[in-house]
Amino acid sequence: MDVDTTLRSGLDSADNMRLRNNCLVIIPTYNEIGNLESLVRKVLALGMFDVLVVDDHSPDGTGEAADELARLFPGRVTALHRSGKQGLGSAYMLGFTYALRAGYARIFQMDADFSHDPGCLPALRDSLNGADVVVGSRYAPGGSTQHWPLRRRVLSRAGSVYAALVLGLPLHDVTSGFKGFTRQVLESLDFAAIRSTGYSFQIEVTYRCFEQGFHIVEVPILFEDRRLGQSKMSGHIVMEAFVMVWRLRFGQLHYRRMLPWSSSSGTAH
Repeated sequence: MDVDTTLRSGLDSADNMRLRNNCLVIIPTYNEIGNLESLVRKVLALGMFDVLVVDDHSPDGTGEAADELARLFPGRVTALHRSGKQGLGSAYMLGFTYALRAGYARIFQMDADFSHDPGCLPALRDSLNGADVVVGSRYAPGGSTQHWPLRRRVLSRAGSVYAALVLGLPLHDVTSGFKGFTRQVLESLDFAAIRSTGYSFQIEVTYRCFEQGFHIVEVPILFEDRRLGQSKMSGHIVMEAFVMVWRLRFGQLHYRRMLPWSSSSGTAH
């Protein structure tokens, strides 16, 4: 199923219903059957967010669970299905495209494994009243990680510092996957210019937003290791991120020439 067909099926399933909320939470999934239903119900219980699940043909039945949730909560939960594992970045870009076509004003992204606390979503949403992009930050003052082995904690923190230094990003947590965007930001991004597919996608999108002058803020969060299932992190993903930051750094002038953006809305803090 191609991208347009996948998007059409998701939009048609909503039957052009009036949006119940103007906020959408995108949750990519692969083998998250033990987490998905509980997570989606917690997000919906907040009362101000709809949910889009983008499943990469999970063999454990996660896609079917997403369909059942969409049936139980029509107009609030939508499920999109892809033919296989195609990368985190492309899952989010599909979700972004869906969100824009469906008319959402504020779009959020989070992991499916409860490492991102859905209870933080209202704070992220409120932050967009005065900003264009919000980052749920593990390393800003007040943020922290929990239940991580020392090696992973050091690798994550060092990777974020490394990317921030190379790219000149004035942020504490460049690699966070818990983010929110205004519609204006996503409309301005050229998805075709985003090359990252895995872990480095988080870095690249934040960098693209910063390069366009959007106002980025960080909200401290407690990041917990996943409750169930296995981490998708691998050596290949880490290496991709290591190489990508230098490609972004040296491709900066080319990117600016090729994409003459409209006037910016602020500066990152």
